[in-house]
Amino acid sequence: MPERRSLEVIWPDGRRSQAQSGEDWLQAAAVAGYAIPTGCLGGSCGACEIEVNGQLVRACIATVPASASGQLVLEIAVDPHW
Repeated sequence: MPERRSLEVIWPDGRRSQAQSGEDWLQAAAVAGYAIPTGCLGGSCGACEIEVNGQLVRACIATVPASASGQLVLEIAVDPHW
């Protein structure tokens, strides 16, 4: 099992928090007091898409990745169809 590592997360509103690599994104957001929009909670609708250091992920089924820099910058993905 990979070692869990504490990372700094910079949220779209500028707030910063700590999260553990391997932690569920929705849990990390809740602890930080940040609400990621959700829909199906199964990864198929795309309502929870976030961009993490330029990589698109669905927060409801993804976990906080490891980062060599120890920092992750998060943006909410914008879908023109929502």
